[in-house]
Amino acid sequence: MANHAKFGTKKRTGGINITPFVDVLLVVLVIFILTSNASIPGLKVDLPKASSSVALEKPKTKAITIDNAGQVFLDAFPVTLPELEERLRTEKALSPDFPVIVRGDSAVQYARVVEVLDLLRRIDLNQVGLVTGKPT
Repeated sequence: MANHAKFGTKKRTGGINITPFVDVLLVVLVIFILTSNASIPGLKVDLPKASSSVALEKPKTKAITIDNAGQVFLDAFPVTLPELEERLRTEKALSPDFPVIVRGDSAVQYARVVEVLDLLRRIDLNQVGLVTGKPT
């Protein structure tokens, strides 16, 4: 009987400790959530496709967006053409050589984009880029 009591109190050891695995998965989940929400603020437009596109975005770049209805936005805020000209002239007075990118929806009338480009020429802004998407 003494032998049975001795074996009955033996502690069971072994098994897999999954705590570090769960910790790693939680860190990966947090990183995924943070990076999936990191996107460029702005309006969603259907960009026309070009075979060679150059990245022109810089920290002080002004973005002019023209949606498919012809509405003009400066940095995601709706503006009229006179308001756009006034704000860009003010920005030019503060920093004379800042880049401007124009994002036009592929369904917008070409004349509306030309109006914006003509306005930029009148203000004498030289660093102007047209944003395009990559062809699929």
